[in-house]
Amino acid sequence: MLLYHSNHPKQNANIMKQGFDNEKYIRIQSEHIKERIQQFKGKLYLELGGKLFDDHHASRVLPGFQPDSKLRMFSKISDQIEIVIVISAEDIVKNKVRADLGITYDEDVLRLRGEFIARGFMVGSVVITHYNGQHAADDFRVRLKRMGIKSYVHYLIDGYPHNVSLIASDEGFGKNDYVETTRPLVIVTAPGPGSGKMAVCLSQLYNENKRGIEAGYAKFETFPVWSLPLKHPVNIAYEAATADLNDVNMIDPFHLEAYNKIAVNYNRDIEIFPVLNALFEGIYGKNPYKSPTDMGVNMVGFCISDDDACCEASKDEIIRRYYDATNKFANGANNEAEVQKIQLLFNQAGINTDYRKVTVAAKQRKEQCGKACAAIELSDGTIITSETSDLLGPSAALILNATKYLAGIDHDIKLIPQAMIEPIQKTKVEYLGGNNPRLHTDEVLVALSVLSQADESCRKALEQLPKFRGCQVHSTVMLSEVDRKIFKKLGVGLSCDPIKKK
Repeated sequence: MLLYHSNHPKQNANIMKQGFDNEKYIRIQSEHIKERIQQFKGKLYLELGGKLFDDHHASRVLPGFQPDSKLRMFSKISDQIEIVIVISAEDIVKNKVRADLGITYDEDVLRLRGEFIARGFMVGSVVITHYNGQHAADDFRVRLKRMGIKSYVHYLIDGYPHNVSLIASDEGFGKNDYVETTRPLVIVTAPGPGSGKMAVCLSQLYNENKRGIEAGYAKFETFPVWSLPLKHPVNIAYEAATADLNDVNMIDPFHLEAYNKIAVNYNRDIEIFPVLNALFEGIYGKNPYKSPTDMGVNMVGFCISDDDACCEASKDEIIRRYYDATNKFANGANNEAEVQKIQLLFNQAGINTDYRKVTVAAKQRKEQCGKACAAIELSDGTIITSETSDLLGPSAALILNATKYLAGIDHDIKLIPQAMIEPIQKTKVEYLGGNNPRLHTDEVLVALSVLSQADESCRKALEQLPKFRGCQVHSTVMLSEVDRKIFKKLGVGLSCDPIKKK
């Protein structure tokens, strides 16, 4: 184990410093949404962009933002909320998979429904969009019916979204199933982008209006933060996170023209706004919004308590996203444009990979020992490194080194005796046919757990794991999926050099 202390452009005072007032956010965000419901006389369709829970991107770039903040905020008004989950029939046919979870979108619909219900929310139904008689979509509806879940279909509309006269007619939105809802706030969410959430909201506005109900539409998307400057690191980090979608942050020209005020939005919402304006006029005769920024209800920008801390965290995130993109490229993905875009974002943020000092520390140790190495930056600014050995991979060794440091255990003490590691290696290689005998992070943690019943040092080491949350880690080789998942569960910001293990 090697220890490093800060002699770096970032100051220790900013390490792990809270930059976001989470309680203020929950309070003012819920009040703002209530006000928007009242603006539309008590019925609002709220398109939810991003994740309703497990929003780890927000928690990384806004230190202090809790991953379940949105759920906690909505919990304050849960008796007014009904959730509608949207899935595209085309995604069902393609068996589209959520990369972060490794499950198909149709399975994720059921997972999301279960998660929402377990947290006390009402899930009214599932809407299958882009429907054109696909057999896989019909089979999914049968499955939903057997589970007692209401489902509706919304059809493909020729010329959507530009053929406004057809869309806002009985042959367009009028052909869609009318989704029956009973509560004033209808949250429309989906497993991923491109599911058709906005179209579902607008279709409902059309069909509610036909029934004499004046409903409204709003969008709840955390990023980009409209009230921050265009080139603020928090907004640049959003571009890095969506580089694969080629999203671009822009000044909202409609907002500037209407109010002579600068607000930040992104290209897709700005490009679609003239169409939305025509659709609102086709449904209601007027548009209640003068700009795409007007449609949003996000108050996150008003809850930043320490801008410097958020800037530093966002710059770390931009670099982490760069390594994610290069890892995908090394694994054969055709994402060169994504990598190049994030490199351009480095220039906008005034950084390079050396800005992230945990990256520098891992590479320095590799230069010294010639082996695969890893490093973690702890909350006090201390950086601890590790290297691979015959017994442990670099990430497993890193967890042991870091927990010993945090627990005040001498580095020379062996928490897991070699006599215990060797039988595990034998099982992995001889009985299970593995190629890599070194222990992964999960195996190290299981061994520590077993030993902790009789060994005080192992018990103390395990108790340090919650202190990993929010820390930064870098590995000089790409880690296994097992190791990645462990670091994710620990709440660590992980990056890896795009080099495969030998």
